[in-house]
Amino acid sequence: MPKSKVRSKTEYTDAAVSRTPVKVKGTPTAQWYLIVMFGLMILGLAWLVTYYIAGERIPFMQSLETWQNFAIGFGLAVVGLLMTMNWR
Repeated sequence: MPKSKVRSKTEYTDAAVSRTPVKVKGTPTAQWYLIVMFGLMILGLAWLVTYYIAGERIPFMQSLETWQNFAIGFGLAVVGLLMTMNWR
């Protein structure tokens, strides 16, 4: 079997990558922001779990339709997750 030809690779140099730490601009996130962020995520999860376990026995959850309960639970969790983009 004939041996395949090896292509010559073009020589180039990569830009030097700096390994020095860079200070992040801005101040750290306030404590209340973290509490609200994690609270919304946990509240959304708790809403969904409560709806699955005891939704038919809780009057205000029973008055809502299924999609409304899902929208509330996932909506709270998604707002908490969106808040993580501003967390420093």
